[in-house]
This record gives sequence, C-alpha cells and structure tokens, in this order.
Amino acid sequence: MSTGRVQITEEKLLSDNWYILKRFTFNYLGKNGQWTTQQREAYDRGNGATILLHNPQADTVILTCQFRLPTFVNGNPSGMLIEACAGLLDDDHPDDAIRREMEEETGYRIQSVQKIMEAYMSPGSVTEKLFFYLANYTADTERNAGGGIDEEEIDILELPLSQAMDMIQRGEIMDGKTIMLLQYLRLQQLVN
Repeated sequence: MSTGRVQITEEKLLSDNWYILKRFTFNYLGKNGQWTTQQREAYDRGNGATILLHNPQADTVILTCQFRLPTFVNGNPSGMLIEACAGLLDDDHPDDAIRREMEEETGYRIQSVQKIMEAYMSPGSVTEKLFFYLANYTADTERNAGGGIDEEEIDILELPLSQAMDMIQRGEIMDGKTIMLLQYLRLQQLVN
C-alpha cells in the first residue's frame, strides 16, 4: 500500500487475541523532501457507532454505565464509565448497527436516527472511525429490557441534559464520545 508520501514496506501481525494489533514499517516523505523509515503499531478493532437518545419535551437523555477495564487500569477506581450507547459495526451499515446496539444496550427501538458526524477517536494508535448519531425518544417509545447481551452488564440512566452537562464539569462523565454528543446537543439547543 502506498500513496505519494507513504510507502508501507512491512506489515506484521503482533496479536489477534481480542482485536488485531499490527506493526507497520513504512517510508515517509517529509516536508523537507527526505524519506525516512518509521515503525508504528496500529490496533484495529473495527469501526463503530454511537448514539445519544434525547427526549426534547422533558430535556432528558439516555446514557449507559458499565465496567471498562482500560479505565480501571488507568486510574478509574471502580472502572465504571458513564457513556452514550455505542458498539461495533460488525459489517453492518452504521445506521443499522446503531439501531441494533441501541436496542441491545438501552432497550429502545427507534427507527429514525440522525447521523451528525464521523470522527477518528484515537488516531495515534487505533484505526477505528466512529459514526455519531442522535435520536429522539418519548415515554411512549417502544422498548424492552436492554442491559446488553452475553457478558455485558449495562445499567441504563435517564438524566436531565443539564445534569449530564454538570457531570462533565465534575468529572463524572469522562468518555470522549459521550462528551462530544452531549456538547453537540447543547450547542444545537443554544443555536435554535
């Protein structure tokens, strides 16, 4: 694989235990016109999607809370993380994947979802691109139990948007995708 400034010369599989970790050796053409040989590792876990459910009448949002080992080993005492619903695409179109994840995790069954952006969340080491969505819900929106599948143990939280924003300020919500979605929603309210 190569472009005008990058030529991959070696791709080595380091692990495929949970997801795929590879080391790439590549030649890179710098701005100074000189080629350098570099190595980087990239973790490929697939692309994902995330959604924030909002009840405009009550101005509440649906979030999830679950154990996340990487946060635990990096200083989160309980390992519990408050997040927007999210999951991997698993070869599905992002719109279909987020509807599936939303029902599995939160129990809500909503057909009308609005894609608002795409972003690379940790481009220095992870290949994942995340598709961001919003959807409205009401007290009458069809739902089942939610809470995840298989080994997942997901708690569902319904919070006033103002409380969720305060939780960001207090460091109670520390998940990047969730902060982005909550801030996007708040900015849309301020603009409209």
